[in-house]
Amino acid sequence: MTFKYGEAVQQARVHPGMTVGELVDELGKAGAYNGGSLWQAVNIYERMLRDEKALKFFGLSGAMVPGGMGGIVADLIERGHIDVLVSTGANLTHDVIEAIGCHHYHGTAQVSDTELCEEGVNRIYDIFLPNEAFIRFEEFLQDAYSSLPEGSTVSISDLLGRIGSRLDTGILSAAAKAGVPVYCPAIQDSMIGLQYWLFSQTHRVTVSAFDDMPGLLDRCFEAERAGTILVGGGVPKNYILQSKLMTESGFDYAVQLTGDRPDLGGLSGATLDEARSWGKLTGEATAVTVYGDATINLPLLVAATLERLGS
Repeated sequence: MTFKYGEAVQQARVHPGMTVGELVDELGKAGAYNGGSLWQAVNIYERMLRDEKALKFFGLSGAMVPGGMGGIVADLIERGHIDVLVSTGANLTHDVIEAIGCHHYHGTAQVSDTELCEEGVNRIYDIFLPNEAFIRFEEFLQDAYSSLPEGSTVSISDLLGRIGSRLDTGILSAAAKAGVPVYCPAIQDSMIGLQYWLFSQTHRVTVSAFDDMPGLLDRCFEAERAGTILVGGGVPKNYILQSKLMTESGFDYAVQLTGDRPDLGGLSGATLDEARSWGKLTGEATAVTVYGDATINLPLLVAATLERLGS
């Protein structure tokens, strides 16, 4: 049997003062494992951002805002690098908590969670969040919801836009200022949703998930091409990928950052090649999955790509 080899693996070199982009390029020269995948992801992301005719989606799952990644997403919105954001309700909840002046704190996973509960502290792996934050969160949201006209019907994206317009910093604030729609199809699975349920006990305002569909699908039909960055999976990933099923073609660019395995059958670990079988990606789409911790891979991906773009 005759094997056809690719280019030779080059030994990566690092040196003091090298930039993130230079580091990623060195990983590309080595070209192996997830270091090589990260380099491919930067190549795809750069092409996507340079493509002025591509509609740019961003999917946000996992506890990214508690882990300090919310600022990166807000900056991308401000730079015009996100046209459509789809997020879990949890990330948006924590975004609001940060924006109203509360904080997540460094903690430890080696602790008695029963004692934390007794002390009024919530744990997200090694991040702590005191209950006091949710008291201020409730006050803020109930005030925001009270501005909704009695008897009206609003979409989820409109509801989130109204919340963002009352904030000065964070993801929702940046999206409201930039006119970027934020979709959260499972918003009831979050503290934002629970607070709305409380509001709905004494007010007649309807939040319609289906009212988001016309605007989203109109954007998909109008776009000549489309690309997406998927941080994690779950509902945001599927909501984004299925949005192109109604059009004649799927996504042209896709980068997935995940720590989940594909062989368990779950969507969060499903490969982007699998998505081609559904027509969610075109047959010619450039796509790559980078396995690992998104709190490492997302900053590297964005920093290296911005370096190439020079902005």
